[in-house]
Amino acid sequence: MKTYLVIGGSSGIGEGVVKELAHDNVVIATYCKNYKKDETQVQYIHFDVMSEQDLSFIPPTLDGLVYCPGNITLKPFTRFTTQDFIHDYQLQVVGATKIIQAAIPALKNSPHAAVVLFSTIAVQHGFPFHSLVAASKGAIEGLTKALAAEYAPKIRFNCIAPSITNTPLAGNLLNTPEKMEANAQRHPLKRIGTVSDIAKMTAFLLSDSSSWMTGEILHVDGGMSSIK
Repeated sequence: MKTYLVIGGSSGIGEGVVKELAHDNVVIATYCKNYKKDETQVQYIHFDVMSEQDLSFIPPTLDGLVYCPGNITLKPFTRFTTQDFIHDYQLQVVGATKIIQAAIPALKNSPHAAVVLFSTIAVQHGFPFHSLVAASKGAIEGLTKALAAEYAPKIRFNCIAPSITNTPLAGNLLNTPEKMEANAQRHPLKRIGTVSDIAKMTAFLLSDSSSWMTGEILHVDGGMSSIK
């Protein structure tokens, strides 16, 4: 039985990852706004990545870490403020960096440690009005590759870059049947991504089944990034 830490494990993809991992492992999961009670094999900790610095909940040995907090704000480039970019960078990049730095000793104590981060198809594919999210998630992709090189072979780092997924974070983009159908039709596989799609890939990247993979950006996106 392994021990995993999921930052932002109370809703959306994070919640799905916790459920997927809790079948056979011990999971420590954080929540910010969505209060969660402890469950069998899951301990929930209140933690705000934007303000709190107490990371004493990280155990001495950690087999895997998943960082889920993110934001999706779509606007024309000229309508963003400098503070908008700083906020998203702090949430998605600085927050991940602080957690990973604190967790490195615990990850080194595991014989097969792995870290999974999240990007977006918009980094490599390019969409209008996605400059804010693409900027911070592009940094996450660079961070993934740099850390994979620095900590090989002891700790593996991989990143999942989904297309639009049916989560509360994407609620404004999928809040009508018409929007759901229009977004589904943009993908070669003609459907929206599900929490389960991403959670299962996350569990795979944390598992020994992916032990020869590191520094990868996995495009779990219904074929959108590779098929016309």
